[in-house]
Amino acid sequence: MSYTREDVLNATQNLTGKTIPVHARIEATQVVLAQPEMRELLAAAEMIAVGNCVCREKEKNCDRPLEVCLSLDAEAQQKITDREWREISLEDALSLLEETHRLGLVHMAYRRGDGEISFVCSCCTCCCWPLTGLKQFDYHDAIAESAYLARYDEEKCIGCRTCVDRCPFDAFSQHEGADRVAHSEDRCFGCGLCVSACPAGAIRFVKRGG
Repeated sequence: MSYTREDVLNATQNLTGKTIPVHARIEATQVVLAQPEMRELLAAAEMIAVGNCVCREKEKNCDRPLEVCLSLDAEAQQKITDREWREISLEDALSLLEETHRLGLVHMAYRRGDGEISFVCSCCTCCCWPLTGLKQFDYHDAIAESAYLARYDEEKCIGCRTCVDRCPFDAFSQHEGADRVAHSEDRCFGCGLCVSACPAGAIRFVKRGG
Protein backbone atom coordinates (compact mmCIF):
# COMPACT_ATOMS: atom_id res chain seq x y z
CA MET A 1 0.00 0.00 0.00
CA SER A 2 1.54 3.33 -1.07
CA TYR A 3 1.01 6.78 0.47
CA THR A 4 0.52 9.85 -1.69
CA ARG A 5 0.38 13.51 -0.70
CA GLU A 6 -3.41 13.36 -1.08
CA ASP A 7 -3.58 10.38 1.31
CA VAL A 8 -1.70 12.30 3.96
CA LEU A 9 -3.67 15.52 3.54
CA ASN A 10 -7.02 13.71 3.59
CA ALA A 11 -6.03 11.77 6.69
CA THR A 12 -4.91 14.93 8.47
CA GLN A 13 -8.22 16.67 7.76
CA ASN A 14 -10.25 13.83 9.27
CA LEU A 15 -8.29 13.08 12.43
CA THR A 16 -9.49 13.27 16.00
CA GLY A 17 -6.99 13.91 18.77
CA LYS A 18 -6.63 11.64 21.78
CA THR A 19 -3.83 10.77 24.16
CA ILE A 20 -3.09 7.07 23.73
CA PRO A 21 -0.75 4.27 24.69
CA VAL A 22 0.67 2.12 21.90
CA HIS A 23 -1.81 -0.33 20.32
CA ALA A 24 -4.90 1.41 21.72
CA ARG A 25 -7.63 1.32 19.09
CA ILE A 26 -8.80 4.86 18.32
CA GLU A 27 -10.35 6.76 15.46
CA ALA A 28 -7.25 8.82 14.72
CA THR A 29 -5.15 7.58 11.82
CA GLN A 30 -2.00 9.52 12.72
CA VAL A 31 -0.07 9.78 15.99
CA VAL A 32 3.18 11.22 17.34
CA LEU A 33 5.20 8.54 19.12
CA ALA A 34 8.03 8.94 21.60
CA GLN A 35 11.07 6.67 21.86
CA PRO A 36 9.63 4.29 24.52
CA GLU A 37 6.48 3.77 22.47
CA MET A 38 8.49 3.19 19.29
CA ARG A 39 10.58 0.48 20.89
CA GLU A 40 7.45 -1.36 22.01
CA LEU A 41 5.81 -1.00 18.61
CA LEU A 42 8.78 -2.32 16.63
CA ALA A 43 9.48 -5.17 19.04
CA ALA A 44 5.96 -6.48 18.42
CA ALA A 45 6.37 -6.51 14.62
CA GLU A 46 7.18 -9.74 12.78
CA MET A 47 8.70 -7.90 9.80
CA ILE A 48 10.13 -4.40 9.34
CA ALA A 49 11.02 -2.78 6.03
CA VAL A 50 12.71 0.55 5.35
CA GLY A 51 12.38 2.92 2.41
CA ASN A 52 12.72 6.56 1.39
CA CYS A 53 10.66 9.43 2.80
CA VAL A 54 8.52 10.63 -0.12
CA CYS A 55 8.17 14.08 1.47
CA ARG A 56 11.90 14.82 1.52
CA GLU A 57 12.37 13.17 -1.89
CA LYS A 58 9.82 15.55 -3.36
CA GLU A 59 10.44 18.80 -1.46
CA LYS A 60 14.25 18.65 -1.13
CA ASN A 61 14.23 21.41 1.50
CA CYS A 62 16.82 19.84 3.81
CA ASP A 63 19.75 17.43 3.85
CA ARG A 64 18.32 15.03 6.43
CA PRO A 65 18.49 11.32 5.46
CA LEU A 66 15.94 9.90 3.04
CA GLU A 67 15.84 6.20 3.91
CA VAL A 68 14.01 6.58 7.22
CA CYS A 69 10.42 5.38 6.66
CA LEU A 70 9.47 2.07 8.24
CA SER A 71 6.59 -0.26 7.39
CA LEU A 72 5.50 -3.21 9.50
CA ASP A 73 4.31 -6.77 8.92
CA ALA A 74 1.92 -7.18 5.92
CA GLU A 75 2.59 -3.69 4.68
CA ALA A 76 6.33 -4.27 4.99
CA GLN A 77 6.02 -7.28 2.71
CA GLN A 78 3.97 -5.29 0.21
CA LYS A 79 6.49 -2.42 0.21
CA ILE A 80 9.32 -4.89 -0.43
CA THR A 81 7.39 -6.40 -3.33
CA ASP A 82 5.92 -3.25 -4.88
CA ARG A 83 8.33 -0.47 -3.96
CA GLU A 84 11.70 -2.21 -3.61
CA TRP A 85 12.00 -1.40 0.07
CA ARG A 86 14.36 -3.65 2.03
CA GLU A 87 13.82 -5.73 5.14
CA ILE A 88 15.84 -4.76 8.23
CA SER A 89 16.27 -6.23 11.69
CA LEU A 90 14.74 -4.87 14.88
CA GLU A 91 18.20 -3.76 16.00
CA ASP A 92 18.76 -1.82 12.77
CA ALA A 93 15.31 -0.22 13.01
CA LEU A 94 15.96 0.90 16.59
CA SER A 95 19.34 2.29 15.60
CA LEU A 96 17.69 4.20 12.75
CA LEU A 97 15.16 5.71 15.16
CA GLU A 98 17.90 6.71 17.59
CA GLU A 99 19.81 8.42 14.77
CA THR A 100 16.77 10.25 13.39
CA HIS A 101 15.84 11.35 16.92
CA ARG A 102 19.36 12.72 17.38
CA LEU A 103 18.95 14.65 14.12
CA GLY A 104 15.77 16.28 15.43
CA LEU A 105 13.17 14.34 13.42
CA VAL A 106 9.72 13.56 14.81
CA HIS A 107 8.40 9.99 14.72
CA MET A 108 4.96 9.98 13.09
CA ALA A 109 2.93 6.77 12.88
CA TYR A 110 -0.01 6.04 10.58
CA ARG A 111 -2.93 3.65 11.09
CA ARG A 112 -4.74 1.98 8.23
CA GLY A 113 -7.86 -0.12 7.91
CA ASP A 114 -7.99 -2.33 10.98
CA GLY A 115 -6.46 0.34 13.20
CA GLU A 116 -3.03 -1.20 13.61
CA ILE A 117 -0.01 1.04 13.08
CA SER A 118 1.63 -0.13 9.88
CA PHE A 119 3.73 2.81 8.74
CA VAL A 120 6.22 5.04 10.57
CA CYS A 121 8.21 8.00 9.28
CA SER A 122 10.77 10.33 10.83
CA CYS A 123 9.45 13.74 9.82
CA CYS A 124 10.83 17.26 9.54
CA THR A 125 8.95 20.57 9.52
CA CYS A 126 10.64 21.73 6.33
CA CYS A 127 9.44 18.91 4.05
CA CYS A 128 6.77 16.72 5.65
CA TRP A 129 3.19 17.90 5.08
CA PRO A 130 1.50 16.75 8.32
CA LEU A 131 4.24 18.11 10.56
CA THR A 132 4.39 21.39 8.63
CA GLY A 133 0.65 21.83 9.14
CA LEU A 134 0.89 21.10 12.85
CA LYS A 135 3.62 23.69 13.31
CA GLN A 136 2.06 26.36 11.12
CA PHE A 137 -1.58 26.09 12.21
CA ASP A 138 -1.31 24.37 15.63
CA TYR A 139 -3.71 21.55 14.71
CA HIS A 140 -3.46 20.26 18.24
CA ASP A 141 -6.82 18.55 18.12
CA ALA A 142 -6.22 17.12 14.65
CA ILE A 143 -3.68 14.44 15.58
CA ALA A 144 -3.15 11.97 18.40
CA GLU A 145 -0.31 12.88 20.72
CA SER A 146 2.31 10.68 22.31
CA ALA A 147 1.32 9.09 25.61
CA TYR A 148 4.16 11.13 27.13
CA LEU A 149 4.57 14.82 27.93
CA ALA A 150 7.65 16.98 28.46
CA ARG A 151 7.70 18.41 32.00
CA TYR A 152 9.89 21.49 32.46
CA ASP A 153 11.68 22.41 35.73
CA GLU A 154 12.40 26.15 35.63
CA GLU A 155 14.77 25.98 38.62
CA LYS A 156 17.16 23.69 36.73
CA CYS A 157 17.06 25.69 33.49
CA ILE A 158 20.34 27.36 32.47
CA GLY A 159 18.82 29.34 29.59
CA CYS A 160 20.86 27.66 26.85
CA ARG A 161 17.92 27.66 24.38
CA THR A 162 18.61 24.10 23.25
CA CYS A 163 14.95 23.21 23.76
CA VAL A 164 13.79 26.35 21.92
CA ASP A 165 15.84 25.43 18.87
CA ARG A 166 14.99 21.71 19.00
CA CYS A 167 11.23 21.70 19.61
CA PRO A 168 9.36 21.45 16.28
CA PHE A 169 6.07 22.54 17.89
CA ASP A 170 7.27 25.83 19.45
CA ALA A 171 6.42 24.63 22.94
CA PHE A 172 9.48 26.48 24.28
CA SER A 173 10.27 30.16 23.92
CA GLN A 174 12.61 32.72 25.45
CA HIS A 175 11.99 36.43 25.55
CA GLU A 176 14.88 38.79 24.98
CA GLY A 177 16.79 39.34 28.21
CA ALA A 178 15.17 36.43 30.06
CA ASP A 179 17.45 34.05 31.98
CA ARG A 180 15.21 31.02 31.47
CA VAL A 181 12.84 29.74 28.83
CA ALA A 182 9.06 29.53 29.00
CA HIS A 183 7.24 26.27 28.33
CA SER A 184 3.69 25.78 27.05
CA GLU A 185 2.61 22.20 27.85
CA ASP A 186 -0.51 22.58 25.75
CA ARG A 187 1.69 22.80 22.63
CA CYS A 188 3.67 19.66 23.50
CA PHE A 189 3.05 16.55 21.37
CA GLY A 190 5.46 14.39 23.38
CA CYS A 191 8.10 13.65 20.74
CA GLY A 192 10.89 13.85 23.35
CA LEU A 193 13.38 15.83 21.29
CA CYS A 194 13.80 18.36 24.10
CA VAL A 195 14.10 15.72 26.84
CA SER A 196 17.10 13.98 25.31
CA ALA A 197 18.90 17.22 24.42
CA CYS A 198 18.60 19.30 27.60
CA PRO A 199 22.15 19.55 29.08
CA ALA A 200 20.86 20.61 32.51
CA GLY A 201 18.31 17.84 32.98
CA ALA A 202 15.58 20.47 33.30
CA ILE A 203 13.11 18.51 31.13
CA ARG A 204 11.79 15.02 31.78
CA PHE A 205 9.15 12.70 30.38
CA VAL A 206 5.93 12.12 32.32
CA LYS A 207 2.83 10.16 31.39
CA ARG A 208 0.02 12.35 30.15
CA GLY A 209 -2.68 12.76 32.75
CA GLY A 210 -0.34 11.46 35.45
